Amino acid sequence: MPTEESLHLAGAQVELRGVRKSFGSTAALGKVDLRIAAGETTVLIGPSGCGKSTILRLILGLVAPSEGEVRFREERVTPRNAPELRRRIGYVVQDGGLFPHLTARDNVLLLGRQLRNPEPDLLARLEDLAALTRFPQNALSRYPAELSGGQCQRVGLMRALLLDPELLLLDEPLAALDPMVRSRLQEDLRQIFRRFSRTVVLVTHDLAEASFLADRIVLLNEGKVVQEGSILDLRDRPAAPFVAEFVRSQRSLSW
Repeated sequence: MPTEESLHLAGAQVELRGVRKSFGSTAALGKVDLRIAAGETTVLIGPSGCGKSTILRLILGLVAPSEGEVRFREERVTPRNAPELRRRIGYVVQDGGLFPHLTARDNVLLLGRQLRNPEPDLLARLEDLAALTRFPQNALSRYPAELSGGQCQRVGLMRALLLDPELLLLDEPLAALDPMVRSRLQEDLRQIFRRFSRTVVLVTHDLAEASFLADRIVLLNEGKVVQEGSILDLRDRPAAPFVAEFVRSQRSLSW
């Protein structure tokens, strides 16, 4: 029999139905039909300008589709309900998006305090998140300029997880980090995703990173989904010449 948690997760999904998005005369997305499975980590990958980040912005309701619709847990995302839906979604951007005048602690707690959540509850949650992300307690009083790149990313992740979101979106969160730090954070992210037990959508350019973190990979090109599946599907059963070319171009990928 399904548990209450599994029933909750069954509805925590995203769908793009016939979505097109243009900015003026520039087409960012062609007609895209995409289902983000509940409780899984889906990685969006592809060359620059293929529409990966636009999909995240559409899910958040930061931009509206030019055509089609986006649904979050069967509810259509509209300008009217988007602000409320965003409270149920965690979002991590590439540089962490931290406020430089706030300490790490205050950056993490900012939204919870704006929503007037009880301070003791927020501090208890912060302690749990610091342990989850392996962020040192003595660094919580530091400002972003006093933190390493990896620490800033952990602060951004803690902030996104503060309100226990149903969905976590990450837009190239590790792109600016050096290879050794990036490798360690990839390990940590995989463990966090497993313990998080929610739906995760991550954007990256790196196929090795995608194969390491994803339950499912969605490869895009020129605003369209070219192929979905596992890394083995993309490698051994490419749906188009572009897929084979993209896989071959990822020289960091070892088999």
